[in-house]
Parts: sequence; C-alpha cells; structure tokens
Amino acid sequence: MIKINDLNVYYGGIHAIKGISLEVPKGKIISLIGANGAGKSTTLRAIMTLERPKSGTIIYKDKDITFEKTQNLVKNGLVLVPEGRRVFTNLTVEENLILGSYARKYSEEVQKDMEWVYELFPRLLERKKQKAGTMSGGEQQMLAVGRALMSKPEVLLMDEPSLGLAPLIVKDIFEIIKKINKLGVTIMLIEQNAKVALEIADYGYVMEVGKIVLEGKGKELLENENVKKAYLGA
Repeated sequence: MIKINDLNVYYGGIHAIKGISLEVPKGKIISLIGANGAGKSTTLRAIMTLERPKSGTIIYKDKDITFEKTQNLVKNGLVLVPEGRRVFTNLTVEENLILGSYARKYSEEVQKDMEWVYELFPRLLERKKQKAGTMSGGEQQMLAVGRALMSKPEVLLMDEPSLGLAPLIVKDIFEIIKKINKLGVTIMLIEQNAKVALEIADYGYVMEVGKIVLEGKGKELLENENVKKAYLGA
C-alpha cells in the first residue's frame, strides 16, 4: 500500500529523516519504534504531506503522492490519528465523529459507520452528547480513532496511541487496533511502547536519529538482544 524510497526531510538546518526506505503492505500492521526525537512522527507527517521532503519518494497504491494535497489523500483512504489525540474539545463526541466523515457525502452508509464506531467503542455511545474536552485521556484516544474511522480509511496511520494512558486503557486500545486490522484496514503504528507495538506487528522497523537501523518480523524484533536492551528494559 505504501512504499517509501530514500526519503530525506529537513527541519531548517536539521536533517530529521536520513534516507529511509520502508514498506507497508496491504492488510498488515507495521510498527515503527524508536526513542523520542528519532524521526517517527516526522515520517508519518511526511507520508501525509504535512512535511515536504528534500528528496525521495512516497508511493501509495502505486501512485507517487510525495507532493499530493493532504485532503486528497484522506479522500483516497489514507488517514492519520495524530499524536496527542487532537479532538475538538468544544464539540460533542457525536459532532467529532460527524466531522471525521467530512470528505464523504452524508448518507445511510455514514450513519451505519457511526453505529459501527459505537459498537467498537461502547463508551463513546454512552458519552455521545458529552463535550470531548471533558473526557479522560483514554476516552479522547478512543474518539480520535473513531473519528479517523469515520473517513472510511484503507490505511490508518497512528502516532503514539498509548501516550499518557493507563496500562489497562493501553490494552483496550491495542485490542481495538487488532480488531480494526482484521476488518481489512492496513495499519502503520508509531509507538514508544515497543513491547505492545511489536507484539501486534506483522513487521517492524527500529528508527534511531532519523535512520532505520533494524527491521524484521515483530516477534523476531521482540527477541532481538539489541532491541531488548534499548527498548524493552532487558
């Protein structure tokens, strides 16, 4: 679905992404792990064309999207769940979900998708008329994922979905991610919590200071001694 070739991204004079190449195959969960400042979020922002690369290409569904407009990517099924949730705090849960479908014409199908999101996240149904800003961090993360699903994504990019959440809520979020994937949505996951990210990943990449330094099947990376020492507290 996504293929990145020799991508270079700069922030001013800082070389943030240094010639990385990676693939996100259809139907898979791909995890990109690394420490703060490794360039993980910049990679996602570049895929969504929120950051313009200096060189390299990003291919999505066999089309070069390196300089495509972000709104066109959303309409074509490529959607980002941003770090920090970024819900509309003054709007209700229901209003946030409706905004998630802005690129689609309102129809019975949109209404069915909202009902499906409520099935995935029963807590959102309980709070559908509640303002998002009054909800807990875990509930806001559920809303951010639900809002993204309302755009009918083929590929879901997720930036630190576990950030700041209690362990029990993290477990719930990752169970939902697996369920979404089983329904046919391809997922690229950026995550500092390497253990949970690699446990659900079909394939993973390890990023350090703007470079991909290691890659392999999720379970293989979990057993890798360097990964254990650097990211799993071994």
